[in-house]
Parts: sequence; C-alpha cells; structure tokens
Amino acid sequence: MCGICGIIGEPSESLIRQMLARMAHRGPDDEGIYLETCSTGEIIGLGHRRLSIIDLSPAGHEPMSDESGDIILTYNGEIYNFRELRRDLESRGHKFKSDTDAEVVIHAYREWGHESLGRLNGMFAFAIWDWRDQSLFLARDRLGIKPLYYCQTPAGFAFASEIKAMLAIPGFERQVDLAALNQFMTFLWAPDPATIFKGVHKLPPGHYLVYRDGKLETHEYWDVEFQPDDSVSESEWVERVRDQIGRSVRSQMVSDVPLGAFLSGGLDSSTMVALMSAAADRKITTYSFGFRNEDQRYDIQEDDLKYARIVGERFRTDYNEELLEPKVMDLLPGLVYQMDEPIADPAIITSFLICRSARERLTVLLSGMGGDEAFAGYPRHVAQRLAGIYNLIPRFISQPLVESLPGSKPGRFTALFRNTKKLARSAALSRQDRYLGFGTYFTEQEKLSMYTSELIAGVKGFDPYEQHRKYFARVADQDIVNQMLYIDLKTFLPCLNLTYTDKTSMASSMEVRVPLLDHDLIELTARIPARLKLNGLTRKYILKKAAEAWLPREIIHRKKAGFSAPIRAWLVRDLRDVVEDLLSESNVRARGYFEHNAVRRLIDDNMSGRQDNSLKLFQLMTLELWHRAFIDSGVASDRAPAGLELSV
Repeated sequence: MCGICGIIGEPSESLIRQMLARMAHRGPDDEGIYLETCSTGEIIGLGHRRLSIIDLSPAGHEPMSDESGDIILTYNGEIYNFRELRRDLESRGHKFKSDTDAEVVIHAYREWGHESLGRLNGMFAFAIWDWRDQSLFLARDRLGIKPLYYCQTPAGFAFASEIKAMLAIPGFERQVDLAALNQFMTFLWAPDPATIFKGVHKLPPGHYLVYRDGKLETHEYWDVEFQPDDSVSESEWVERVRDQIGRSVRSQMVSDVPLGAFLSGGLDSSTMVALMSAAADRKITTYSFGFRNEDQRYDIQEDDLKYARIVGERFRTDYNEELLEPKVMDLLPGLVYQMDEPIADPAIITSFLICRSARERLTVLLSGMGGDEAFAGYPRHVAQRLAGIYNLIPRFISQPLVESLPGSKPGRFTALFRNTKKLARSAALSRQDRYLGFGTYFTEQEKLSMYTSELIAGVKGFDPYEQHRKYFARVADQDIVNQMLYIDLKTFLPCLNLTYTDKTSMASSMEVRVPLLDHDLIELTARIPARLKLNGLTRKYILKKAAEAWLPREIIHRKKAGFSAPIRAWLVRDLRDVVEDLLSESNVRARGYFEHNAVRRLIDDNMSGRQDNSLKLFQLMTLELWHRAFIDSGVASDRAPAGLELSV
C-alpha cells in the first residue's frame, strides 16, 4: 500500500517506525520507509511510501524539503499541471533539484501558502511541516480521490493514508463508533468525516487542516457551485464538453511508467480509450473483464466483453480480457483488511482483480469513474422521475402488484423487480427523502427490528442522513437533478467508489486516474442546465451527444451495466457455507449488535428466493470479517494478520 503517515508530538523513533510499518501491503515498487528529523535529530514523524510514477531518480524520493529546510513535505498522488506551475515558480526565483510534482507542491506552498491549493490540478493527499511557525498543514484533493485520516492519540496528533498506520500507536483504543456503524448499515459505508473507529476522522474532499500549538482547524477551499447557463445552446455545450474531456484525458496521460486503461465497453471507459488513442503515439493497452454465465443468472445483462471487443477493435488497442472466477473467500478477508473500514460493496472484489491483472504490465490505469456523478447516469436519477409517475397509480392497485413480484430467483427480470420494490418503498416521500431512500439498504424500520436493545440505545437520537441533509441544504435552490448530483459528489463518490478504487489499486501497486473528475470538467458540468444531463428518462444526455464524435451508436446507447460482482449467485452457491459460518448464532450473539432471529430470517428468505437480501448479508459478512481483522486481532505489526494477506 502506498501513502503517507506521521505523528506530531513526542514519539520515539521505534514508535514512528512501527507506525510507518503499518502501511500494510508492500508492493514490488514501493520506495521504502523514511524518517525525517530536525536539526537536533529529534524525530517529528513524517513518513512516506509512494508508488513512483514521475521522476524515478533518487532526487524524487520523499519526505522532501525545500533548499532552506523550513518546509518538509510527504505527499501521495499526482499533480497533472506541475510543469506549468514549475515554470511560473521558476520565473519567481524558485530553484528546483528534481523533476517531481512533489517539489512543485513545496515551492507552491512557500509562494502562496494555503492558496496554492487552488492552483493544483490533480489527485493528492499531503502533509507539510512548516518550521517557520511550527505548524502542520494537511490537504486533500477537491473530489476526494486520495484518502487522508487523522486523530488525536496519547502520543500526539497522527495522520495517515491508512487507518492501519494509527493502530500501532501505544494507547490507541480500538473502539467502534456506533453512529458510524449505524450509517454503515444504512449506506454500506460511513460518510465523511466519520469513520467506524471512534476518534479517527477523514479529512473531507476539498478541505485542508492546520494543526498548531495543539489546536486543530479545518477549512473548505473548494466546492461545486451550480450556476446553470441557459443562454448557451445545446450544440455549444456539446463542443465545450468534448474540448474539456479531451484536455483532461491528455493532461492525465503524463507518466514515466507504463500506462493503459480499464475498458468495460460502456460509455465512460470507451470515451477514455477513444481519446487516449487519439492522443498517444502508440497502441493503448486495455483490460476488460467478464463473468461466467452461471455467475450472472440473478442479474442477466448484456455481455460487457462483446462491447469491449468492439471498442478494442475500433481503436486497435493492445486488448486484454479475462473471465473473473475468483475463489471469493480467498480474497474477501484480505480485501476487507485493505479497506480499513467495512465497505460492503462487492465491487471491491472486481476492482482488485482488474488491478492485479493489469499490474503484470502496467503501473497506471485510466478509468471512466465519475461520469455518472457528473452527468446523471445512475438508475436512481431516473427513479426520481419514475416515482412521480408511480405515485399517479392508486395504491390499492400498485401496492399488491409490487408485493406480488418475485424476490430473488434467477431470471431476466430479477433486477427490474428488485429496483421496482425499492422505488415503491420510497416513492411517496419528499424528493429529498425519496433520493435518500433509493440509497438505503436497511431502512430505519428494518434496523429497529434487527438491532439489539443495546445498539438501539447507543444510536438513539442520531440521524444517519445528517450529513446528506446538510449537503441538500446547500443546494436547496437548485433543480432536483443538480441536488442529486451534488449529494453524489459529496458522499457516494468519495466515501464509496473512490475509496475502494484507491485502496484496491494501491494494494496492487497500481495507480488509477479518473479524468472525468478533473475539477475543471466538474465545474463545467455544474454550469450545464439539468435538462441536458437528465433529458426526460435519458441519462447522461449531453455526454452521449458529445461522444457521437468518438464512438459508435451501439456503445453510446447500450444498456447501462453496473460495476460490481455477481454476489447474489455466489451467496446461494459458492458462499452458502461461509454465510452460515460468519453469521452463526454464536458469532451474532458475541458481537452484540443484532438479534440472531432477525439475521436468521434474512438468510432463510435469501436462500429460498423469497427476498433478495444478498447485499444485506454481504454487509453483515463484511462487518464480521472487519471485526476479526481489526478489533479481535489487536495486531500492530508490519504485516496483515494471518490469512489476510493479498497475493499480487
């Protein structure tokens, strides 16, 4: 795993070494462990383990300081416009000793202070120790592509790219934050700034933190501002989108190591491949994946590989494809460990397998992630409008009809039936609560029937949607489409999709870049009228119009295929015994969170096909595995607990 960590206080050298060693998975290209000292030799605890992408020479190693030694940086990520910034800084008298983007960050901070963040275009999490005023400066990129955690500990103020790095600190108490646990049960993850570890916080995207004299302040330096401009014609918006996506892709292709793309055959990834192929002077290496037919019997969908092959042939890529047939339980415990927190999305399995496969030849992959959040591409965006239509049907007709739909049996319409039930559950609510309901897995009523009295008391008075409601309030004057996109960009995207992408890729010593989350592109989409993003029931309307210049119609207008893993089939076949073991009566009672009878009903209803409880069961399994890895083990070594290593 690559990243940064440190502790500001009075730690011993052995403590710092132990903390750095907790940067758990050491990939073949990691640079090692570094300790930074002041002039007297006292350890201040800045450490770094980073996958080298730009300037592989020793001059690019970190932690790094400027020529005065006043400013020390440890940094994780990539700044795509670092060369332009360097030229600007050189014109102002700054001298450089390497060709790294990290050194540009140091000099930019020296020149502009915290305002330098507005000049950086990239993905990053970094820490700067400034001897001039004895302050620590932490910053995270605008969209939250790179993670950054912090906490107060008995040894001092600690920060890291991984929570695991903090667990080695003597006196650190591994306690579960019950409010965050309640959010995990609601969404599959906990929103920033909370983590499931009590006392450990995530620095939210677009924020920086200053720690000085024992005091901590956080500040937001960037936010998405929706200002739709109806004076611009549709055709002009199409041209602007084409131009900005092209700029983003070209800027993120800078690399001194092998670079390629993930190709699903969908609109977003195919757009990446089309533009990369146009900009490159060689074949683009692409990786595609699929699943066996028997694994997709609960979610019958179009063949992703068929479309990926079409794109690969059209752009003459160095095309690679693979049928993913994982031994799930050989991977799942290690993946849960790599996540730091319980993140119950089966996509973590798929993401890791793709990165591990591509790592045999590449170090950097470009992904189409972010297109759904920027251009309104999720089914739940359309569901907001379908709910209005559904509400026109008298309840004495709609309710019994929905209740009669099959639960979780193999067939072509299983996903349709599942989504219809979810829509019906929230359709009668207000638009905001309706959207929150679309992203909810265990409802409040279901949680009350499942939680033990102790857990109910522990979360009493806490609203799991509190953070979402704050974000809704910020954009209350906007069209509901832009409101939904803002919530996605602030919660779902950084807390789930970007988190598992970063952690599974770093566990494979792979860097994943996301051109559709270039902040200039996001700011552009915020000015596009909502009707050009969700046009009637057509999702990503303006992106599809833009892609007509690059892609065949069969790719642009194909049915959306979700990025996940066939967990429904695995649970009733490959993982049936594992479900019974992890969620046994003794295990459930020992945790003290849930009533065993309620868990038993979830299992029985899912296995019989009466209800589709697969993601709920995956949640509970993930939580149990997380407990075993982080709470039960108490491990504070430089290796994952036995059985939790990942093979790369």
